[in-house]
Amino acid sequence: MVERTSKFLLIVAVSVCFMLILYQYVGPGLSLGSPSGRSYSEELDLFPTPDPHYVKKYYFPVRELERELAFDMKGEDVIVFLHIQKTGGTTFGRHLVQNVRLEVPCDCRPGQKKCTCYRPNRRETWLFSRFSTGWSCGL
Repeated sequence: MVERTSKFLLIVAVSVCFMLILYQYVGPGLSLGSPSGRSYSEELDLFPTPDPHYVKKYYFPVRELERELAFDMKGEDVIVFLHIQKTGGTTFGRHLVQNVRLEVPCDCRPGQKKCTCYRPNRRETWLFSRFSTGWSCGL
């Protein structure tokens, strides 16, 4: 009898925990118990008024942000990719070496982090990054 009761209590406890976790994920999107009758997402101001004391430190004109640069891979142009930690640089650098569709794709050998990225018809590299030159500083 005690065994049956303990199993029942365990099932009830697990069910309550599951319902609490489910409410944490689903509940904020619902307007359950909102005193104003509005949902939580309506109360959230996505574009608050700017602080009048805030001074812009840097100003980037739209023409600078939307400019296009011509990169001539067959010429003498070079891309230097500087990796900055905790900014997604590892993923971007890997995509730059492995997933960009090029006339002559980078040669990445299995088991090595270093890939060779040569220009078409020449044995000169067009990309300097940690994935094309390796760990040159011993990091």
